[in-house]
This record gives sequence, C-alpha cells and structure tokens, in this order.
Amino acid sequence: MIKVLQRLFKHLLHVPIMVRRYFPAASMQRIAAAIASSEHMHSGEICFVVESNLDIFDILRKKTAKQRALEVFSQYQVWDTAHNNGVLIYLLLAEHDFEILADRGIDQHSGADQWARISRQMEACFKRGEFEAGVVYGVAEIGAQLLQHYPAQASKINELNNAPIII
Repeated sequence: MIKVLQRLFKHLLHVPIMVRRYFPAASMQRIAAAIASSEHMHSGEICFVVESNLDIFDILRKKTAKQRALEVFSQYQVWDTAHNNGVLIYLLLAEHDFEILADRGIDQHSGADQWARISRQMEACFKRGEFEAGVVYGVAEIGAQLLQHYPAQASKINELNNAPIII
C-alpha cells in the first residue's frame, strides 16, 4: 500500500503543465522537425507521445507505462498504417519511464534487440536530463531502422501527424 501511495503522490506532483518544463515549445518544434525529416527518407510513421501523469484509477489499478503505451498505440492508431510500420515513442514523465512500441511490419524486421539498444541510449540521455536529445536520438535510430526496411516511396503519404502529442 505504501508503494501505491508513493506512486500516487509522484503522479499528483506531475501536472500536465510540467511537460513544458521538460519540453518547451522550441523542443517540441525540433522533435516534430526531426520526425518530419526522418519520415521524408522512409515510408514508416513515427509518433511521439508524452504524458505527464496517470489518473488516480490507473495508479490504483497498478497500470504500468507499458500498458498505458499499448493503449496510446491503439488510441492514436499507430498500428493502422498502410504497411504496418508505425512506431510509438511513449514517455510517462511522472515515472521517467518510456516505451518504444513498433507495429508488426517493422517489428518483424527489427525486433526486440534493436528497440532495446535504442532504448538504452535514450534512457542514458534522459538520466542526464537531456529529454529532447533522447527523443531526437530515438527518432533518428528508429528512422534508420525504417529506412533499412521501408525506403521512401514517390507517393509517400504522411499517415500520422508529426507533431508531438501531449496528453
């Protein structure tokens, strides 16, 4: 019960406005530009979602960042790209936890080892307080995976908005 209360307190302290402390408007614009630049090179889709905290009921249900990322993956239809090559970077600020979720098309090519390698480097950036750098690194590395398996096509349609999503 003490762990639940500690977690609840941590989430109550991370109000949505705090996202701007970690990601000011200029950072969000640079992340959007990094996503757009990456997607110009391949036919995949990259989505970055940052959430300040979970609601009380999710905390009481012991929902993890991974479980929430799966919900967000579905909610923002990252799984619904033409080539099943959407990738979500989900960051839960209250816990400084994040997940990279890839749709089955790209995941069958890259697999868990590649996502774990990218995650380790992103985590190192986050631990140094370099949140923008960590996300931009992740976008670049995910983009490299997508480029390798899904090079750009002349008729590329941007299926997901490149702007970071704050929830």
